[in-house]
Amino acid sequence: MDPVRNPYAPGAGQRPPELAGRGRELDVFDVVLERIARGRPERSLMLTGLRGVGKTVLLNTLRSEAINHLWGTGKIEARPDQSLRRPIAAALHMAVRELAPRHRAPDRIDAFLGVLKAFAQRSASTGRGGAAPKLRDRWQPGIDVPASSGRADSGDIEIDLVELLSDAAAVATDVGTGIAIFIDEMQDLGAEDVSALCAACHELSQLGAPLIVVGAGLPHLPAVLSAAKSYSERLFRYQRIDRLDRIAADQALCAPAEREEVEYEQKALDLLYEKSGGYPYFVQAYGKATWDHAPRSPITAADVRVAAPEAEAELAVGFFGSRFERATPAEREYMRAMAALSLVEGEESGRDDMDAAVPTAEIARALGRKPASLSPARDALIKKGLIYSGERGTVAFTVPHFGRYLRTQPA
Repeated sequence: MDPVRNPYAPGAGQRPPELAGRGRELDVFDVVLERIARGRPERSLMLTGLRGVGKTVLLNTLRSEAINHLWGTGKIEARPDQSLRRPIAAALHMAVRELAPRHRAPDRIDAFLGVLKAFAQRSASTGRGGAAPKLRDRWQPGIDVPASSGRADSGDIEIDLVELLSDAAAVATDVGTGIAIFIDEMQDLGAEDVSALCAACHELSQLGAPLIVVGAGLPHLPAVLSAAKSYSERLFRYQRIDRLDRIAADQALCAPAEREEVEYEQKALDLLYEKSGGYPYFVQAYGKATWDHAPRSPITAADVRVAAPEAEAELAVGFFGSRFERATPAEREYMRAMAALSLVEGEESGRDDMDAAVPTAEIARALGRKPASLSPARDALIKKGLIYSGERGTVAFTVPHFGRYLRTQPA
């Protein structure tokens, strides 16, 4: 098979040639856009799921849909060591610039940009906890109008964000459209920023303002939001993004191949689903390796078996290994215990991916340690995005098949 014609794309956030199995999420978002266009109240959206299920790809696709509806959009990626102020100011600047050519009153745009500049300059003067900001936080927007005073510049992120987003929504109302801010890795926001964002979304929801936030994060994102504001459970529309079912996984493989006049034998598809588990990133990785090794069409199960070691080796280095290397020896010991216990938990619960959530008390027992002594390792792994706590007293891997990978590695 010609590798130049290989249609598969196993890249971080890279859109696959066939976005299979996400029709429901796209339909929901279209309804949200249409309802807001008609002045109906709607909630902001939160996409949650493990790594490798295509949250970033879906987030980018939803943004494209908003742009097609002539909305103003901006996108940011949250970081655990960065305040929300700078990135959200940049995102709103981009969104309003998209709307400005259609606004009848340039002075209204200038007035908002003055508020935005005040908000941005306030973020440049102080960092988290009143500390001096890091160099990367000293963002100066290219805004010619003078900064306004008395609006979104109090220094309290919750007050300022409510005022800033309300003013942005007013600009969108003038134009007869909406604004959507897309936030990836949303679980990495600081507690203060999460609280402020929830408060702002709550205010916008009550006003029926045409501005929504579309967030994407790991499975514990709802718990992060709930810890910030108790009403967040009712404030957002949550959508769990999971692995593809068999029909969608086959479509993700077959549709791009058919466009290249290539077919798969049924047994090859059976084996590819078994290997990938239906996780979109793995589907692309195994599909790419299989294409490169297959001598001709149709692609057979034998081709998959020959190619699988190469796909697994690439995943071991780029997808699993890079994450494992970020952990300290104590954290690796914790994860190895998790991996061993998750196999047992998975067998007992009937899970076929054998990466079930495990009780933290069981991990402590397996390591012969007191639970409190393992808290630093657990908390560090959560902060690094390697594990999450979906329910109190349990932890699970954020990366599918990570437990299986650890069980194959020498101690």
